[in-house]
Amino acid sequence: MDISKTISRMKQDPAFAENVGMVLIHNGTVRGWSRGDHSPVSRIEVVADEDKIEKIRAQVEQLEGIFKVVVEAHSGEMQPGDDLLFLIVAGDIRENVKPALALLLDRIKAEAISKNETCG
Repeated sequence: MDISKTISRMKQDPAFAENVGMVLIHNGTVRGWSRGDHSPVSRIEVVADEDKIEKIRAQVEQLEGIFKVVVEAHSGEMQPGDDLLFLIVAGDIRENVKPALALLLDRIKAEAISKNETCG
């Protein structure tokens, strides 16, 4: 995802200026070490459940003050440094947008993405 181009397209919506005061972005990448024991990671196999992701995205987009939610999740074999997950949440004020991004990220990671690391 080209984040700048995606946000630029969002801004073309005439309702954007009336409804958006904050845009938050998450760009998740493959770490070079395992979360559990910090051992080196050489590759990771990721499976993103697109149907679950879309359901979560739509639910978060319905939260108070949220104008638009964009999600791009990658599946397949990846190396440290590769992009895994892009999230964009646009909304009215930080008290609404920050928790929406946190909820979106936590739910997608817990409910819709599985991964298998190869260490060494």
